[in-house]
Amino acid sequence: MARGRKVAFVRGINVGRSKRVPMADLRTLVADFGHANARTVLNSGNVVFTAKDDSPADLATQIERALLMRLDVAAHVVVLTEAEMTAVMNENSLADKADDPSKLIVAVPFVTADLPKLEPLLDQDWDDDVLALGSRAAYLWCAGGILESRLPNSVSRLLKDAVTTRNWATMQKVQELMSAAG
Repeated sequence: MARGRKVAFVRGINVGRSKRVPMADLRTLVADFGHANARTVLNSGNVVFTAKDDSPADLATQIERALLMRLDVAAHVVVLTEAEMTAVMNENSLADKADDPSKLIVAVPFVTADLPKLEPLLDQDWDDDVLALGSRAAYLWCAGGILESRLPNSVSRLLKDAVTTRNWATMQKVQELMSAAG
């Protein structure tokens, strides 16, 4: 695996008052493994960095363990390569439909092989909401808002804790940072 840009999405930190992780601590944690140019996006556990030769799965495990050991925070992590992140962005067939990026959710499973578990949801009627699948992520258009939609809960029920979500606006910011740093 060649050295290159990666993004780590940490699930469930800084939501409400639990699992508080300062972004400076997250950047330091990643940099302490010898990864360069660690930069965070927003305050919700998104860190872009230039990784050593480790696989994305190994990097995720490394960050999960360090979060627990150093910060006493148990959280799942998924790491995407720059190519995977580009695919996630390019495969979003709902981007043109979404007139509000905060209502367009990208669900990234920790294991790509879990995506087919969502296929039964494609056949269901979601009223004005829409689900689409890509090769590395699922896209959820929640027309009436995320809290009003049944779709995010259905995705979570099928994938359990093995998925993390970000809205489209956040994904765009992460992509911009990855591109700028490249």
